[in-house]
Amino acid sequence: MTLEFRLRYAWAVLRRFRITLAFLVLLFLVLPVVFIGVYPTGTGEPISYGRALHHIYFLLFGQPSLDYVDVWLIEAMNIIIPPLGIATVVDGGVRFGYLFFAKHKAEKEWIEVIAEAMKGHVVVCGAGRVGYRVTLQLLALKRPVMVIEAREDAHFVSTLRDMNVPVLIDDARNPLALKRLNLAQAEAIICATNDDLANLNVALDARKANPTLRIVLRLFDEDLVERVRENFRAEAHSTSALAAPAFALTALDPRILHSFNVGPHLMVVSKFDANVKLEGMSIGDLRDRFGGLTLGLKRAGAEEQLHPPGETKIAKADCLTVQCRYDEYRTLREFTGEQAPPLSAQHH
Repeated sequence: MTLEFRLRYAWAVLRRFRITLAFLVLLFLVLPVVFIGVYPTGTGEPISYGRALHHIYFLLFGQPSLDYVDVWLIEAMNIIIPPLGIATVVDGGVRFGYLFFAKHKAEKEWIEVIAEAMKGHVVVCGAGRVGYRVTLQLLALKRPVMVIEAREDAHFVSTLRDMNVPVLIDDARNPLALKRLNLAQAEAIICATNDDLANLNVALDARKANPTLRIVLRLFDEDLVERVRENFRAEAHSTSALAAPAFALTALDPRILHSFNVGPHLMVVSKFDANVKLEGMSIGDLRDRFGGLTLGLKRAGAEEQLHPPGETKIAKADCLTVQCRYDEYRTLREFTGEQAPPLSAQHH
């Protein structure tokens, strides 16, 4: 935890006890001064601050330490201080105890305190498989994350809590739930539930709460994706559209590690074990001739080198990670003589 988070966290806790603290200041700092100025001693010398404080403290328990005097202000304070002090102490103690147990049970009130202490965090809606993996990726990027999930028994709730990720159990469609997550200070919200309508509702409420918030939606209906991008100032992704290239190309060639679309272009990433056809060719030649961008080069007994220089010569048995268009990929495979893909990547 950073120093800024600790300070914001302390301030969030103090805000919840501001009324209690104000009454304590009144009881133990202000009222003793009043007693010093008003209480008659008969000698002309005022009583000490310690004696006034001693009187107020024991007055809370019905045991005043100063003698009775016929001064209306003194008697008014002697009557008011006991119930006021007891109410202040009991209320503060009960609320502190409740907040303490709420912390260990990860209840809404405690999550709200954590959210107030956060700034620039990312809110993930849904603790399913997609939400869980998104959260892991954000943690790997060292970004503060909060998760909201409707069901306490969701599969990844306990796992996320074990990783010290704050998880709010509430319906994300509830505007009060979003308020507890401090969206005003958040950087982004990712709506990753399996309900398109719920994701849209949350996105609309989040936009109202913070007009500058970055919003990302998971949608099953691909037709909604472009409409959301145009009309809601939000990024939307269809999980089926994202998965389609990976499934289709893996069925055609299991050597393909990743695939994605860049506009109309279908891009693939694959590993090549350099054979005699590629031996002696430079990384730059591979790019200029086949459009293959070499992301990594692994040689026997050495660590993988990311983005090797263009003048690097390819040696036999080098393992290359290459990104290119699918048609360029097929041309490159034909050039190396590896036209027929294996049954699985393990056979490569």
